[in-house]
Amino acid sequence: MSVTKRMAFEDNAVVARLYGNHDAHLVRVEALTGAQLNARGNQLDVTGAGDEVAIASKALTSLYERLKRGLSVEMADVDASVRFARNGNNGNDGGDGESIRTRRRTIAARTPGQRGYLQALRERDMVFSLGPAGSGKTYLAVAMGVSLLLAGKVERIVLSRPAVEAGERLGFLPGDMKEKIDPYLRPLYDALHDMIPAEQIAHRMESGEIEIAPLAFMRGRTLAHCFVILDEAQNTTPMQMRMFLTRLGEGSRMVITGDPSQTDLPNNQKSGLTDAVDTLEDVPGIRFVRLTSQDVVRHDLVTRIVEAYDVRDKQAKR
Repeated sequence: MSVTKRMAFEDNAVVARLYGNHDAHLVRVEALTGAQLNARGNQLDVTGAGDEVAIASKALTSLYERLKRGLSVEMADVDASVRFARNGNNGNDGGDGESIRTRRRTIAARTPGQRGYLQALRERDMVFSLGPAGSGKTYLAVAMGVSLLLAGKVERIVLSRPAVEAGERLGFLPGDMKEKIDPYLRPLYDALHDMIPAEQIAHRMESGEIEIAPLAFMRGRTLAHCFVILDEAQNTTPMQMRMFLTRLGEGSRMVITGDPSQTDLPNNQKSGLTDAVDTLEDVPGIRFVRLTSQDVVRHDLVTRIVEAYDVRDKQAKR
């Protein structure tokens, strides 16, 4: 049975941004929910099945409130609001509990899974984030680190990942050490540039406030009063993972991110990430967050690709 709900928005200037250029945001909500939207100025009729109307109206209300707080709305935010509405949440409201403010932008959770991840990052000194490509594991961790650095809650950010598979065999690559490792650390640089102006990144790296280094450089160190991220942790060996985890010093937080399904280790080598999950799952104070294909916020095709591989892998195990 089709129903219609009429929505009215008070601020015409906000309404224009809510609808998007050429009503692009409304078209997207229609495509994601199945509801039909008919706009007349600041009034909007939402028509469809009861659940479709409820999801669409909740998502639009969330986006309107987000805009009223001075935050921007992009197409990805529209997608996120529909996801939250469909899962019975209050939407991607960009409130203090679900967003991170950095110099360049406010970064909000775009799925219920990401919301839980951000809560874990705030509450725990050590968080493991496991999930597929595009689910925000590294990006949200870097955002949290930047936010804490800017707020003076940590003195440094240390970003690390295994360089060239698990063995970190850099010698075969051309160039000096920096030129050898930079390609493997590029995703971390990219995330930083989304959050801090380039000149500030250079200054903070020179001063030591931001350090980006391969995992091999962590041995023998104690990392105190800093926010530490180990990215691509599925490519560590158990010995390397144990070495890294025991670097945690006073006043520090540590985030370990990885996708167990994409290890570059030899077939007979157990991943340090898998080993850590098996060993530390019940240790108090450590939080394990498992993101899924439903948390992928890249191109729609990425979600479908991840799901297709998951199906294939499950069938292969039977």
